[in-house]
Amino acid sequence: MRLIDEIAEFLTKNGFEPSRQKRDGAEVLCTDTPDGKKTKIILPIGITASSADSARVLSEAYFRCSEKEYPIIITEDRWRAQQSMTQARLLAHLEIFRQAYARNCEIRRIDKVTAQEFLDANHSYGYAACRYRYGIFLKRQTGHLASGFPVKTRMTEIKTGMTDTICHARPDRASIVPGMLIAVATFSNARKWTKGDKEIRSYEWTRYASLPQLRINGGMGKVLKAFIEDVRPDDIMSYADLEWSEGNVYKALRFEHEGTKAPVLFSIDPQTWTRTPIRPGMAEAGLEGNLFFQNFGSNKYRLKLTDYE
Repeated sequence: MRLIDEIAEFLTKNGFEPSRQKRDGAEVLCTDTPDGKKTKIILPIGITASSADSARVLSEAYFRCSEKEYPIIITEDRWRAQQSMTQARLLAHLEIFRQAYARNCEIRRIDKVTAQEFLDANHSYGYAACRYRYGIFLKRQTGHLASGFPVKTRMTEIKTGMTDTICHARPDRASIVPGMLIAVATFSNARKWTKGDKEIRSYEWTRYASLPQLRINGGMGKVLKAFIEDVRPDDIMSYADLEWSEGNVYKALRFEHEGTKAPVLFSIDPQTWTRTPIRPGMAEAGLEGNLFFQNFGSNKYRLKLTDYE
């Protein structure tokens, strides 16, 4: 079954009514949010390129499709290798999620093992080397379905339990209890340089992930505040992977957009659907039988906490 067909089937089982459209030559799915107030566009990206050159051409075509209104992007390797997480994130983008509030959470430093286990399970790129690790823990049970269901026959049946077509793994129904680790953020060690008589210490915000079925209102801001109070950085930078979002959350946290990072080319094992970045100079000769995918790059953001040029 094609990726777009699988996603459409998943959405239908979860009460949505997706329609298919062509957008700049790409086939997309469109569906309303449960409250009926928004229409979301989903761009499924099948991994079909058998060479690096064809992957670049396909990536450019898909990126053109995303320029007018940024869609929800679902790549085939993520769907197949990290299906549970990807499905939960898709539903969250469609406004079916649990919600917690930062005021009902506490921030604590955590060890490497805890951070790695959480990020490997809940971040698309898994754990990465870092110096500082923070966990967001739920203190009080206040999570709820963030959006109601519209008055439509299919949605009403699903809400009242009158149909058995709904996906039994609905992530918004998963148990979330006080004391649970619900998000993790990690930061690098300092990169230092001298500006005049000042030593500037810059850190990279390397990872942030919550449970995919959960949105934490104010969570990123609270963990950023904790890091700033602990470490007193002069500068923090981070990247927003354009495969997931444009990074508007960084703007809300007073980061400034500082350019883009070039797309990354990946080799993808069609058996396991795992990604391996292709570094400059790496030969394709040892990758026979693999597929290729080039992502859309990243937006770079920086928060200056000390005045310097």
